[in-house]
Amino acid sequence: MTGLSDTIAAIATGMNQGGIGVIRVSGDQAVAAVDSIFVPKKKGKEVRNLDSYTAAYGNVMNPTDNSIIDEVIVLVMKAPSTYTKEDVVEIDCHGGMQVMKEILHVLTNLNNIYLDKNNNCNVDDVINNTDGEIDNSIDNIISNNNNELDNLNLRVRLARPGEFTERAFLNGRIDLSQAESVMDLISAKSEIAAKTALSQLKGSLRDKIIDIRKNLIHNIAFIESALDDPEHYSLDGFQDKLSVILNEKKQEISHLIETADNGKMMKEGIQTVILGKPNAGKSSILNVLAGKDRAIVTDVAGTTRDTLEEFISINGIPLNIIDTAGIHDTEDVVEKIGVDRSISAANQADLILYIIDSSVPLDDNDIQIMERIKDRQVIILSNKSDLKNVIKEEDVRKYLDHRIIEISAKEQSGFEELYEELNHLFFEGRLSYNDEIYITNARHKQALENALSSIEMALGSIEDGMPEDFYTIDLMSAYEQLGFIIGESVEDDLVDTIFREFCMGK
Repeated sequence: MTGLSDTIAAIATGMNQGGIGVIRVSGDQAVAAVDSIFVPKKKGKEVRNLDSYTAAYGNVMNPTDNSIIDEVIVLVMKAPSTYTKEDVVEIDCHGGMQVMKEILHVLTNLNNIYLDKNNNCNVDDVINNTDGEIDNSIDNIISNNNNELDNLNLRVRLARPGEFTERAFLNGRIDLSQAESVMDLISAKSEIAAKTALSQLKGSLRDKIIDIRKNLIHNIAFIESALDDPEHYSLDGFQDKLSVILNEKKQEISHLIETADNGKMMKEGIQTVILGKPNAGKSSILNVLAGKDRAIVTDVAGTTRDTLEEFISINGIPLNIIDTAGIHDTEDVVEKIGVDRSISAANQADLILYIIDSSVPLDDNDIQIMERIKDRQVIILSNKSDLKNVIKEEDVRKYLDHRIIEISAKEQSGFEELYEELNHLFFEGRLSYNDEIYITNARHKQALENALSSIEMALGSIEDGMPEDFYTIDLMSAYEQLGFIIGESVEDDLVDTIFREFCMGK
C-alpha cells in the first residue's frame, strides 16, 4: 500500500479495439497533468478552469514534438465527490490501443518530457488548422499558469491493478466487501451473479455486518461500564437479556453462512459434470445446453477423451458444465486417463447429470457409475427418448433413487423439465433475484464462521454462569471477525492481496 499519495493513470476500458477508450487519472496532480497536454477547442475550457462534473472537447498533444495524438473529450471530477475521493480526470479518446497507449505514455512521462525540453517548447505549431484563439491560449495551457515548465514537476505513474478501487476503500468511500463486489460485478457471468454483486456494491452486506457489530459493541461497552461503575450500571438479569440478544445474532450469522453455497454457485456457476458410459449422448447434450456445437459428436463410442468445460446461463441459472469421457473398463492408456479425469471431476461436482442410453439395456458400466454416485446430487437424464425405450424406471431405482427425466438430445426435447428441476434443486424454485443477502466470498464465510464460534462460546459462558468479563473476550473476538469483512480490522498485506486480483484501470 505504498505510493498512495501519487497521481496515477491507467486505461480504464478493455484492452481491445473499440469505438471509445477511456484513460483515468486520479490524484492531487490529475487536473494539472491532463491540463498540460490538453488543448480545448474553445478558449476558457482548459482543464484547470472546468467545474466538477463538466467536460471539454479538444485535442491531446504530445509535448515532445508538439503533435496531436487524438481528438478527445475530457471529463473533470473534483474531490471529494469522486470514485477515489481524489481529483479524477477521464480522457475519452478513440478506442484504438495505440492511441490510448500513447496518451498514457505521455501522462506517465510528463516530468521527464518537460525537463528535457528545457523551457524551449515551441507551441506555435501545435495546431495548424484551428482558429487563433486556441493559439493564443496554448502557452498558458502548457505551462499551467506558470511559464517555468521545469517547475511543474508533474509526476504521474501507472496505476497498479485495482488501485483506483483500493483508494476508494482506503479513503473511506466504500468498505472492503463493496470493493470486492466491484470485481465480482466485472467478472459476473450471469444475470443473477451481476445482481448479487450489485446488491453488495450498494452496501447490503455492509449494512448487515455494521448492524450486528453495533449491537455487539453496545453490550461489550455496557458490561465494561457495569464492571467499572456498579453503582450506576447493574448487571442484575443481564445474562438472560444478553443470551436472547446473542441467540438472535447467532441466528442472523448462521443464516448468512447458509447462503454461502448458493452464493458461490451464483458467482461461479453450478459445477455440473455430465457423466455416463461411452456413446450415451453426453457431448450431444452439452451442445444442446450450450446452444452451439461445443463438443465433437460422432457415432463412434469414446470420441470424447478428455474433460471439456463450458460456462452457460440457462433461464438465469449459471452452470459451469464439464463434459467427460465415457466411464468404462478399458485397457487403452489414453482412454484410461480420460476415465480417471471423469471420476475426479465427478468427485468435485455440485451436480452430476447422469446420462443413460435408454435405447440399450443397462450394463456393468452403468451399474458401476450408479454405485459410485449414489450419495451425490444427481439428475438422471434418460436420453434418446426418440428411440424405443428398453429401460424400465424400476431398473434404475435399484441403484439410484433420484429424479429421472426423459430427454432427446437429437430432437432437443425434455430440456425445459431439466431447467425446472435445476431451479428447484438448488434455489428452492426461487432463482428470481430477491433482496436476500448472499455470501459469495470465501473470506467472508470464514470470518462469519469464526464470529459464530465466538458467539457460541459466549453463550456457553453464560450457560455455565461464568463472570461477565469472560463474555467480553469472546464478544470482542466476534466483533473483530466481522470487522474483517468490511475492512475495519484488516492487515495491509491482505488488502494488497485482494486488490492485486483486480483488473488494470479499476
